[in-house]
Amino acid sequence: MDFKELQNKVVQNAINYGKKYNVQIDEDFALLKLYEEVGELAQAVLIHRKKSRPEKYVSEEISKKELGKELADVVGMAIINAHLLGIDLEEAIDKKWINKEK
Repeated sequence: MDFKELQNKVVQNAINYGKKYNVQIDEDFALLKLYEEVGELAQAVLIHRKKSRPEKYVSEEISKKELGKELADVVGMAIINAHLLGIDLEEAIDKKWINKEK
């Protein structure tokens, strides 16, 4: 799957979520949801590194799966934010990370 196809599927998933739960997927929602997901990623990292309450500890395998899920949520919400802001994220990543624009 190429990046544009991935973006389209993520955006469609968000649209479907909004319809299913009667939630307006707008810029405010997307930005706040991104913050929420970053917080959940931080929590997953703390649990993975055993820097949380011991009752939250899980196996290495489970904590890696949780890290992956939370990273996927962060990336997904970044894609949704880019879409709502009219930003070509593939182009932005290319210019920022690959073919650095000065």
